[in-house]
Amino acid sequence: MRNYTFKIIVIIVILITVFLVSLAVGRYAIKPGEVMELLFHGITGKEVTVDEMTQSVFYGVRLPRAIAAVIIGAALSLSGAGYQGILRNPIVAPDILGASSGASLGAAIGIMFDLPVIGIEALAFAGGLLAVGIAFFISRSFAQGGHSHTIILVLTGMVVAAFFSAGISIIKYVGDPYDTLPALTFWLMGGLSYVEKSDLLVLLVPFVIGAVPLFLLRWKLNILCFSDEEAKTLGAQAGKVRGIVILCATLLTCSSVAVGGMIGWVGLVIPHIARMLTGPDFRKLLPMTAVIGGGFLLAVDDVARSVLAQEIPIGILTAIIGAPVFLYMLARSGHLIGDA
Repeated sequence: MRNYTFKIIVIIVILITVFLVSLAVGRYAIKPGEVMELLFHGITGKEVTVDEMTQSVFYGVRLPRAIAAVIIGAALSLSGAGYQGILRNPIVAPDILGASSGASLGAAIGIMFDLPVIGIEALAFAGGLLAVGIAFFISRSFAQGGHSHTIILVLTGMVVAAFFSAGISIIKYVGDPYDTLPALTFWLMGGLSYVEKSDLLVLLVPFVIGAVPLFLLRWKLNILCFSDEEAKTLGAQAGKVRGIVILCATLLTCSSVAVGGMIGWVGLVIPHIARMLTGPDFRKLLPMTAVIGGGFLLAVDDVARSVLAQEIPIGILTAIIGAPVFLYMLARSGHLIGDA
């Protein structure tokens, strides 16, 4: 336990360091002293000597974006770890049940009808919940015929995701090529360039609602690694716990996609990195996963907006980084299935 405490303290210190660096770097550089002064001003209200332009960039753009990156990274990582636990499959990602595809279709509809940002986010959130709801209820009806509910759930999720992805393709095909299509394409690549203060509420409320039950039930996720019958003998109602985890993970995924677009690989790779540090015990794994995920996406966002003159979509970078890392872990462990 002492070793785990030391590791998570180190990761938290790294996260805080990256967060402070993120507030300073960018096309409009802010001095470290000014960052600390503005942060202190935000907490205490004490007067500052920093010019108004720097304050506007800091409070209106830099700080909300950094907070959003941490929340989205933590949310996607927790969602991935939760799905991997209940489905007993370590190569499961947060979009396995169609949440990302459903949210993307909802956002695509909002973009096609030129809705305001809050309308697009609301439709994305609703679309993700709808997709997972359809997958869950269809799988339950099939599972009543004697089939494994877990396998049917995954297969149904894949079908629902394909169906909603087809809807996105239809909107791309019929959408205005000079307006709708570019906006939709850029949104699907993921990014935090348009995050505002109001978006933090869209992220924070579902994050709290989804993350708190996961943390409270994390010891039961260990039990769900066994069969449903074995879990029942250990005092866990597998079906009920699985439903709660699916709902919480879906809330986390939908809110993240609604604000940040399609950001892949985070929910797949980060739980494995955390598992390498803590082992398979979900009591330790989930907190470590959240902290690493938040720091990872924040660092990737710093690269996205700082390396080139034009900002790189963050979804592209997570794929460039995540795919080789996953292959490395696959080669290192021999197989990931046995590590779940």
